[in-house]
Amino acid sequence: MPKAPAVEQLKLLGLQTLDARLHALDVRRRSLEADPRLATTAADLAAATTAARAADGAVAAAEAELATSEARVAAVSERIAKDEQRLYAGGLSKDLEALQKDIAGLTARKSDLEDTELEILERLDVLRQEQGVTSQALATAETARAALRGELDAQLAEVAGERARIAAERAGFVSGVDSGLVAVYEKTLAKNGVGAARLFHGTSEGSGMALSPGDLATIRSAAEDEIVFCPDSGCILVRSPEWS
Repeated sequence: MPKAPAVEQLKLLGLQTLDARLHALDVRRRSLEADPRLATTAADLAAATTAARAADGAVAAAEAELATSEARVAAVSERIAKDEQRLYAGGLSKDLEALQKDIAGLTARKSDLEDTELEILERLDVLRQEQGVTSQALATAETARAALRGELDAQLAEVAGERARIAAERAGFVSGVDSGLVAVYEKTLAKNGVGAARLFHGTSEGSGMALSPGDLATIRSAAEDEIVFCPDSGCILVRSPEWS
């Protein structure tokens, strides 16, 4: 059975307190990193981004359609203007009659194209309104995501700072404890999650359970410098006459 002076074993309780604080900070860090609001805001941002891109695409398509319609109206207007110039220039009555018919047909065509252009403009107005709504929704989602990220990052920085401080305190504390005892403690901590605990009035504070009469008899018969372990939790049991 490994051994260490009783006074050194008592120091393990201070070391365990520091390790418990480090463990609590690690749990806190993991909790912050897995904050369920991150998934919610990410989903909201993704949905808002998709909607905004769809709205932008719809507006771009309608604007392209409008440009095409305007080009067609312009082309027809240009043909009408040329035919009217030829009509006003005079010529054979047969040619003039044909020009008049052509102008009438082009004018009707222009009217239809202008009606189509008006419909596109009305639709584009609605689409631009929807684009504004989705753009605002995206900005709101981005702001919410950034605010949450900032909040969590601030808390994570605080946890990291506190952990670094306690880790430094632990390093200083360990330097004042028997190295062989620390090695046993570290191995126990890694295996069981708890390195050391008091044996207080027959109860192991590592497991929270009262030891059986047989286990207590075995532990009490051990020399003061012997390192004993909790039969339930596996941690080192630190003894003191005043706790018996």
